[in-house]
Amino acid sequence: MTTSTSFRRWWLAVLPAALVVAVAVVGPGLAPNSVDHPVGISFEKPGDGAWLGGDRLGRDVMSQLLCGGWGLLLLGATIAVLVTAFAAILGSIAALYPRTGSWIERTADLGMLLPPVLAILLFMLSWPESGAVGLVVVSVIAGTPYSARVFAAAASGVAASGFIEAAQARGERLSYLVFREVLPNLRETLLTQLGLRFVEAMYLVSTAAFLQLPTTLGDANWAVMVRENASGILLNPAAVLAPSLAIGLLAVSVNSAVAAFGRGRRGV
Repeated sequence: MTTSTSFRRWWLAVLPAALVVAVAVVGPGLAPNSVDHPVGISFEKPGDGAWLGGDRLGRDVMSQLLCGGWGLLLLGATIAVLVTAFAAILGSIAALYPRTGSWIERTADLGMLLPPVLAILLFMLSWPESGAVGLVVVSVIAGTPYSARVFAAAASGVAASGFIEAAQARGERLSYLVFREVLPNLRETLLTQLGLRFVEAMYLVSTAAFLQLPTTLGDANWAVMVRENASGILLNPAAVLAPSLAIGLLAVSVNSAVAAFGRGRRGV
């Protein structure tokens, strides 16, 4: 496969995700009305001035769709970056120092026993006042163990290489070994894990928003739109299907982009 063909396939895979992200970011400025703007009765059919009709309170679905994505994306991206960063550092340390790594891996194994969704439910129901910050913290704690194991396995070959041994012989500090020697050689793993953790984070944030945990995420977001309008899906399907498709399209396209990148790096 030629380089141009590989790049074209990767671009086609990432384009849907880029479009959804763009809509979520600039959507509030493009919304024709405020999120509380009424367009008619409950579950008003799509028509002039309301391309996607109304929700359960008769509000403009299009405006809510345009305004309801940026919060979910921001939280998802924050969680993905933090999980990837912490996991990369822990995995690198585990590979560089096997004795310390055994403790890190045992702790990671224990952490993986608790499902992330259950952890969010337990934490957010116990401390609902923690808000979005609490959601980020528990998601990072629950998501880091598995990713750390992935990085430890990927870094094991790098840690056994000659240039690492030479750096250790020179007396280089741990921070130098991790950030200057190991992580630069794990660029593919870093990007792949960042994409996968973003998909998982979107799933967790959407689940929490659907359950209104925390309530500080607000009413105008895609997951809450699905929950609040599910009862009227037969009256105005767009009120439920539009935000559902936005979440699903983002997750699928990011997965496709990550897979395409992996194939391109391997030269398949």
